Amino acid sequence: MLRRITDRLEFTRRLGFRLGALLSVAILPIGLISLVQNLHLSQEAERSAEIALLGRTASAASGERALLQSALGSADALGPAVLETMDRPEQCAELLRNFVQRSGTYSHAGFVPVNGFMQCSSDPDALEGFDLANNNVYKEFLASPSTWVTSVRRGAVTGKAVVVVMQPLYRDRELLGYVSLSLTQELLRSTHSMNFGTEGARIMTFNSRGTVLNGDDIAAEDTNDLLPRDQDLVSLLDKGEATFRATSNGNETRVFTVVPVIPGLVYALGSWSPQTAGVGVFQLSRFGAVLLPAALWIVSLAVAYFAVFRLVLRHITVLRGQMRRFAIGNRESAPPVLQDAPTEIADVSQTFHNMARILIRDEEAMEKAVAEKTVLLKEVHHRVKNNLQLIASIINMQSRLIDDPDAKRVLRSVQDRVAALATIYRNLYQAEQLDAVNADSLITDIISQLANVSQDSGRNLKVTADIQPLTMLPDQAVPLTLLATEAFTNALKYAGRGPDGEGAWVKVSLTSPKPGIGVLEIANSLGDGAAERGTGLGSQLIEAFSMQLEGNVETQHLEDRYSLSMSFKLAQGSHPHAGETRKVVLTSAARAGSRH
Repeated sequence: MLRRITDRLEFTRRLGFRLGALLSVAILPIGLISLVQNLHLSQEAERSAEIALLGRTASAASGERALLQSALGSADALGPAVLETMDRPEQCAELLRNFVQRSGTYSHAGFVPVNGFMQCSSDPDALEGFDLANNNVYKEFLASPSTWVTSVRRGAVTGKAVVVVMQPLYRDRELLGYVSLSLTQELLRSTHSMNFGTEGARIMTFNSRGTVLNGDDIAAEDTNDLLPRDQDLVSLLDKGEATFRATSNGNETRVFTVVPVIPGLVYALGSWSPQTAGVGVFQLSRFGAVLLPAALWIVSLAVAYFAVFRLVLRHITVLRGQMRRFAIGNRESAPPVLQDAPTEIADVSQTFHNMARILIRDEEAMEKAVAEKTVLLKEVHHRVKNNLQLIASIINMQSRLIDDPDAKRVLRSVQDRVAALATIYRNLYQAEQLDAVNADSLITDIISQLANVSQDSGRNLKVTADIQPLTMLPDQAVPLTLLATEAFTNALKYAGRGPDGEGAWVKVSLTSPKPGIGVLEIANSLGDGAAERGTGLGSQLIEAFSMQLEGNVETQHLEDRYSLSMSFKLAQGSHPHAGETRKVVLTSAARAGSRH
């Protein structure tokens, strides 16, 4: 588990990653400063935009503010005159009628006493008066007598949609009623429709009790779509001058502004589309406040990595490739020196070039010396083989001059042993590598020679062999071959026809049941009286050779067969068999996950 995690984190050891991490830490303070400054500028820009929206809303409602303030002042100024003439309804009505005609602003002016019957009215047709006792505006005023501005869809006198300004009238501390002035909603809308006509922007006014007074470009009763969803107009008064974003009743995301038109009495609500209000710019500025430092960080890392790649990494990659090719045997010429690399890397490349050149020179000299020594050693083996063959020939010539069968048999055994040694040295000088001998081919040659001699003698003998490939050092191959020669010679000598009439046979096997262990086994059939014959010299030689091999010899003597088995440790040569792959281990192979 820990190793898998370590393998996955192997990339953290690379130069590019470590450089990126160090640069990230280095530019972190600058990035934080930039982030804080950008966020601060974004907040300042957002605040400036909010102030601009509040200013535009207040400017759009400025005309309506002037009319309502004028109406409040006029109603307050009419109070004393109405107070003097309230007992004379005709004079009071005449006074109000003249006021309306001169001002040209108001659609109606009147005085409503506390009993609800209005006789003092600017309407020339209202001679008999109006009973407003059941009027909602009258009832709401009596419930909370104060200066008040409200809207009426259909005025009791004018029959039009008007905004009514009411000013209470007192004598001493006695409430006598209220003076009312009516302004048409068309007049009020005209004061800001021309100035507020930005695409997607709307304005509406409402009083402190949450009653809509007027709406921009629409009738007061159709302003519901402009209002923020699930928010009461009275609750907006707690925000003061504020800008906020909400979903309107028309299911649109809009930006709303609230500003007082007449503090405590009338307020304006501006409704803006996000595009007009610049909300997208706000969000973009906040996103940019974070994006800019991140972009600077990425660009810095990219530039740094590009610089490191151009100056260091690509040269190290080339140098690593040269070293790997040199390590796996590319010795044709010394790797070229990197020309456009920085001085430090160029020095390393020059050093590697010089080292490779020296190694190539020394290897060539060593190979030449080894080749010369190999030729000389093979020549020695060849001459030893020739001398042994000459000795065998002399022994053969001598045996022809002797008539004694025992003497001939002795000379023949000596000749076989000398021929076996000659075969060993013939294989040594013919081998490509002098420090390793293919014991399988060596023993196969000796068995073939001895078997051929046996066949020439006219014996009907069956020889079978199971020889597996084994590579051995010459110090082991010589005693093993001589032991095999003695054992095989004895097997040929004593092999006879079995009791069941089966023909004589000899079996030879050379195997390696497990790595590092060799087993030589020679078995032969036995005839009548075969076990009693022999001088014992072969057994002595077999014991001597097995001691040289540090092997364990076991014999088995049955009624119809005799077998000799020896197991020994293999001292492997330094060169593999044919078909085996030589493993080349580079110094960089110590790094986990490296490829060559």
